[in-house]
Amino acid sequence: MILIVLTAVLILTAGGSPRVVRAARGGPRWTHAVARATVAAGRVTTALLRPGRSGSRSGSTSDGGGSD
Repeated sequence: MILIVLTAVLILTAGGSPRVVRAARGGPRWTHAVARATVAAGRVTTALLRPGRSGSRSGSTSDGGGSD
C-alpha cells in the first residue's frame, strides 16, 4: 500500500514539475500564484530537511585533544 502511495506521489511530482516551470514563465494569472506557492513549499521543505546550524563553523574544536 505504501509503495502505491509513494509511486503516485512520484508520478504527480514528475508530471507537475514541468507545468510549474511553464506557469512561472507565462500563462494565466492564477498559475503564477500556484507556481510561487509550489516553489515556496519546496524551499520550506528543503530548509526543514537540512541539518541544524548551531554555533559557528570556524573549524575549531573544543575537545582539547591535541597530540602529546
